[in-house]
Amino acid sequence: MTYSFKARIYKAGINPCVKVPVRITKTMTAIKGYIPVKGKIEDHPFEQTLCPVKNDLYRLYVNGPMLKGANVKVGQPVHFSIEQAGKQKDSDIPMPAPLKKKLKEYKLLATFEALAPYRQKEILRYLNNIKTEATLLKNIKRLIKVLQGKATSPLLRVK
Repeated sequence: MTYSFKARIYKAGINPCVKVPVRITKTMTAIKGYIPVKGKIEDHPFEQTLCPVKNDLYRLYVNGPMLKGANVKVGQPVHFSIEQAGKQKDSDIPMPAPLKKKLKEYKLLATFEALAPYRQKEILRYLNNIKTEATLLKNIKRLIKVLQGKATSPLLRVK
């Protein structure tokens, strides 16, 4: 079910955020205290996690790409629509197109697939959560070097 609300963006420390009305969060199921959601700020889509605050309402942190995509600023009242996001199944984690292209280009797809399944999932989860294209490409470049054996990573051991 999709819920709509209007809230003024404020800063908690240095982080822009809004309080999510209790009428919405009481209908959602928290996972270890947090509530994964997807929705829109104005007309800009996002995926985020509602964070619990002791003795207060859940917060929705509004990151830079959300502010820029919706063309809004701290202090403005903004329209949100959110719904609870289901937990993603491991088999549903897509491979980013730029990663697939680079793995094929460098003939490393088989090497990537030879990694332990949990390593593949963690890499894909990490890459899918990157917010900017530049950062994604930088991390793909780093992964390619590790798979080629030209660099090392304590988190990625290649046989």
